Amino acid sequence: MTTNKNDKFNAKTVSEEGKSVVYLSGELDLSVAPDFRLVMEPLVGDSDADLAINLKELKYIDSTGIGILLSILKARHSMNASFSVEEVPPQIQKLFDMTGIAKFFEPQENSQ
Repeated sequence: MTTNKNDKFNAKTVSEEGKSVVYLSGELDLSVAPDFRLVMEPLVGDSDADLAINLKELKYIDSTGIGILLSILKARHSMNASFSVEEVPPQIQKLFDMTGIAKFFEPQENSQ
């Protein structure tokens, strides 16, 4: 498990049984984009593991954050590797819907 903490943004990675889940909290915007890219870089290139980003605790995302998510999607797709976005809060889902990117992320609820 790795954690990257910032005053307003946090990314915590949990890897187990061939799947890595990155839990985001706070605000994902231009100011924290370099931190987020550092967390994601080694995970995106691991095509043997499933990759998911959990947005349950994310309060805000701007166009830079959305751009990073799209670049991860594109990279994972080119490697035929799975990528999903989980537990999208309503305010962020609304933004995904308005920008037309919701169809690319196919949000999934945690199965229990």
